[in-house]
Amino acid sequence: MSFSLRVKEELYQKTGSAKHCQIAELAAILHFCGYLSVSKSGIFLKIRAENALIVRKCFTLLKKAFNMSTGARVLQEGENGVYRLSAEDQELVRRVLQSTGDLDAGGELSEDILRSPVNRLVIRSMCCQRAFLRGAFLCAGSMSDPEKGYHLEVVCGHAPQAEQIQELLAGFGIEARIVVRKKYHVVYVKEGSGIADFLNLTEAHMALLDFENSRVVRDVRNTVNRRVNCETANITKTVNAASKQVEDILLLKEKYGFENLPLNLRRMAEVRLENPDAPLKELGACLDPPVGKSGVNHRLRKLSELADNIRS
Repeated sequence: MSFSLRVKEELYQKTGSAKHCQIAELAAILHFCGYLSVSKSGIFLKIRAENALIVRKCFTLLKKAFNMSTGARVLQEGENGVYRLSAEDQELVRRVLQSTGDLDAGGELSEDILRSPVNRLVIRSMCCQRAFLRGAFLCAGSMSDPEKGYHLEVVCGHAPQAEQIQELLAGFGIEARIVVRKKYHVVYVKEGSGIADFLNLTEAHMALLDFENSRVVRDVRNTVNRRVNCETANITKTVNAASKQVEDILLLKEKYGFENLPLNLRRMAEVRLENPDAPLKELGACLDPPVGKSGVNHRLRKLSELADNIRS
């Protein structure tokens, strides 16, 4: 089972105790997976989704928020795994749409009302905003495995919907961006801290624990790799420098002669040849009197300059 599906299964089990929170989450499902058809016979509401959890959650919210016992049916369309909930009871449909702000007191609406952002009055409180984001992710969200990378997204059919999601996330301190992918507007979060905050505010606490564990392991692994790479680079740099110094000193010995070198440089050259792999600090300790790293580096640089002059 993917990490994203585990998150959705946990969110499916979370339902707000207050009716206004239940309506806010129901509004998210309606606006992401709902369809309306208006005819002379009345208003017909349908929820259609490939994930059965969405339809079941919608059924649960209708039952809790509106004390629904009849008036809605859950069906499976063929063998393609698409699930549908149909509500044909006119009183129920009107109560639902009026509660979610999609139907005014005069009973006026348009068939594309569910393609617009959710009425702000429905999500005016923070608890309702949490419930709305939970429903939005359940319908249109996905998340990568934290062991492979950090990426959370909610796919919206229209730009105003995406902007509303982005605005709500910003209210909780989560930085999200919007990208257009084919005909969809995708709200995404790439920061691990932002994804952790999202899991916390939507009450996916078990998923949050798993995410944080993976995040710690991944961060430690990355830190170790960076240190190993740094140490490897330093060792390579030191070995290359020592090899160049030995090469320069051998050239001076052959073409210039140690007897022509100043005493301090001659002794430095002899110590380097005797200790070709030693770091600068050890080389300085071998001299009499001992010399610090900067002094050793200065003398070796002088020897390299002399060797370069001979080459040129």
